[in-house]
Amino acid sequence: MPEQLNTRVEDCYQQAESFFKRTFKRPVVSLKLRGQKAGVAHLHENLLRFNPQLYRENTEDFLKQTVAHEVAHLIAHQLFGDRIQPHGEEWQLIMRGVYELPPNRCHTYDVKRRSVTRYIYRCPCAGSDFPFSAQRHSLVRQGRRYLCRRCRSTLVFSGEMRVE
Repeated sequence: MPEQLNTRVEDCYQQAESFFKRTFKRPVVSLKLRGQKAGVAHLHENLLRFNPQLYRENTEDFLKQTVAHEVAHLIAHQLFGDRIQPHGEEWQLIMRGVYELPPNRCHTYDVKRRSVTRYIYRCPCAGSDFPFSAQRHSLVRQGRRYLCRRCRSTLVFSGEMRVE
């Protein structure tokens, strides 16, 4: 666990405690998040999960904005309970009032999308390419059948694949 990340989480908690004049239970912090999300706050588990790749690629903004964003979710939950909106006025109050940051809902980090292989299926209809995912292609190989909506013929693997 990068020390800077833990330090920033602790700093956010200390700011909130100073602002609200009360203590807050510290969360478990994890770097086990992949995909497009930079961070996730699991309210009932008091858990913060962060994306290590986005952290490495955007360290300065990540520490400033993303960590505060996710901590604000946990603080809002501890203060106001379950019945608030995730990015509602209570969360926004914490972002603006405690952390003096804009209450941005989403990050703008460049997320590298992984390539995906599509398996091309066809039917007798003219110009009928049906790109199947690897999962759907596997189901066909196990015996599942898919039909063309126009001619009702069974779709057949053409032997062609493309990477998107």
